[in-house]
Amino acid sequence: MPFFATHQKTLLIAGFLALLSLVCWWLEPKFLGSESIGLTLKYAGLFGIIGLGVSFVIITGGIDLSIGSWIGCSAVLLPVLVTGHGWHPAAAIGAIIGLSVLAGLAHGLLVTRLKLQPFLVTLCGLFIYRGLARVTGDGREQMLPESLQWMPETLVSGRPVSWLPVPAVFLILIVLSVVAAVFLNKTVWGRQMLATGRNEQAARFSGVQTNAMRILSFVICSVLAGVAGILFLAETKSALGSTFGNFYELWAIAGAVLGGCSLRGGECRIAAIFLGSLMVAEIKQGVLFVVDDIWKEVVIGLFVLGGVILDELMSRWLARRR
Repeated sequence: MPFFATHQKTLLIAGFLALLSLVCWWLEPKFLGSESIGLTLKYAGLFGIIGLGVSFVIITGGIDLSIGSWIGCSAVLLPVLVTGHGWHPAAAIGAIIGLSVLAGLAHGLLVTRLKLQPFLVTLCGLFIYRGLARVTGDGREQMLPESLQWMPETLVSGRPVSWLPVPAVFLILIVLSVVAAVFLNKTVWGRQMLATGRNEQAARFSGVQTNAMRILSFVICSVLAGVAGILFLAETKSALGSTFGNFYELWAIAGAVLGGCSLRGGECRIAAIFLGSLMVAEIKQGVLFVVDDIWKEVVIGLFVLGGVILDELMSRWLARRR
């Protein structure tokens, strides 16, 4: 009973995920086939990584709309550096991670030092990074370099554990989720980050460096977006700066919110966000089986809206029970 009392929301989200799976299977039996499950887990891994990243920003009461554009910029930059400028792949990946840190640091400083709204800062980032992606790639499609052709099988679609039908990128998401959960629940920085989101003024009076926590959240988000950009490039094997990663930030935010991450800040369970990423992948994959392609965005939007409404109703119900 104590376990249920402290994990009610996570268990309810798990129940909704199971119900969604049954509905998709009832509408199309192929949905629970091995190939479909593999695709669902792959997309859950890819979108779950950026969902995990944006959840840190949401925890502190912010938002990041630049994720998709930074994914596109990172995905275009990697082949440009490796193929176009002859960089070693490790150096190119390191440069992308370093630039991701700088991007997150810039967001955090603009929000904390100049007191700009996260929405406006990252909206500007959305346009800037998209433009940089187009300029960097010279408006041409960039292909995954020959020296990195091992990545799709090793890091995205392949099965590291032969007897376990789980793609590599989903295992990466599991590892990152465990690290994130330990960070938030077992370290002083994680607890300070949650305190910042719950009540920034009270946290500051208690000695918490709230500005540092908000900056750190943006850095984590941008770094995971940069990592995701590399993995998305490995999955598609090509990237066009003008379109690659479009609207991915909305999928990330949807996964975090469906996983119970409150947009008001200060509330987050990594296990629930993990389930939210699975839910987003199921919606994305399941819709392809049951509706015509031209209706896809409409149905996905309604699903996500329904999930957010259900999450809000659950939160109110649980609050009344307390």
